[in-house]
Amino acid sequence: MSERLTLPQDPDAAVIGTADRRDRYPVHVCRSERDAVARLLAELDGRRVAVITDHTVARLHGDGLARRLRAAGVDVSLTSFPAGEAHKSVDTATGLLDWLAGTRLVRRDVVVAVGGGVVIDTVGWVASAYMRGVPYINVPTTLLADVDAALGGKVAVDHPTAKNLIGAFYQPKAVVTNVGYLATLDRRQLRAGLAEAIKKGVIASPELFELIELKHTDILAADPDTLARLVHGASAIKCRLIAKDPYEEDLRRPLNFGHTIGHAVETVTGYGPVLHGEAVAFGMACAARIAERRGLLSVSALDRIIGLLTAVGLPTTLAELPARLDAERTIAAMGQIRKIRDGLIRFVLPVELGETVIADDVTDDEIRSSLTTDCPCPH
Repeated sequence: MSERLTLPQDPDAAVIGTADRRDRYPVHVCRSERDAVARLLAELDGRRVAVITDHTVARLHGDGLARRLRAAGVDVSLTSFPAGEAHKSVDTATGLLDWLAGTRLVRRDVVVAVGGGVVIDTVGWVASAYMRGVPYINVPTTLLADVDAALGGKVAVDHPTAKNLIGAFYQPKAVVTNVGYLATLDRRQLRAGLAEAIKKGVIASPELFELIELKHTDILAADPDTLARLVHGASAIKCRLIAKDPYEEDLRRPLNFGHTIGHAVETVTGYGPVLHGEAVAFGMACAARIAERRGLLSVSALDRIIGLLTAVGLPTTLAELPARLDAERTIAAMGQIRKIRDGLIRFVLPVELGETVIADDVTDDEIRSSLTTDCPCPH
């Protein structure tokens, strides 16, 4: 039975602490860039910095952040790469390693990743490889990165065979989140990030799920107080979940809910047309349907999960995905994942809000049926 987790009562009260048995690091959730820069400066402690972002975030936040650090006396190098999942690649990582080799960065200096999930994942892997590992700090700028990608040290780049095929576990020195950055996101990006928060509600926290049910309109309107409460709560829950198994020694992980199908969707559609959060939302809907058809999940609970995804504007059927998806190619892509994972595909199936089970006997027919359902709910 999954442990149900409650939300912190005051999102401004404390820094979130990780309980990683090898590496402990703080997670600062700030409401302004001024506060975020102050926290970042304290974590840097006078070291040289290599700021890496993408071209879009450089214009919105990265250039300004670098200026503020320089104004505080920090020696800063800055670079960026093209935005988008298509650039979460070995080629991008190799280019960044070449760039780092031309800077004055040494082993105790710090790489700062500023951006969404693509930047966080790519730069984290680069930091893990450069000089056999240099410290890095995540400064997430999207809701998805705030509540998921920036936390846990799962760093990787994609490969045509599978998403995140080439990577490592390498924990950040710190995470400094500024929810003020979320005001620059469009609604599609906010929705995609909200998918990862909904996931945490389903697998571990009915309280978080209920918060999103009640406040999703305010979240999508980028209300700062609601965003601060959401990000702090979802971040705290993820930190508590990953503390139990930070290096995935046990592959039966509830945090993979929605990702088994979601990653295959991203692979088949070419890493880009379907945002990660959109693919995960679709994967959650499929897994929930499988659970309901197996008699594990009540129809009312399924309706609630699908209903919230739909209310937020996330895809739950093939027709709602922003790119055409071939069910058979998706199943074939999951066959590649099966090879990578010792012949098994493990599905996280919800039993009720806050409780899941792991199934390694889900058949292709069950997957096919869940993929091709043409209406959001079963009735």
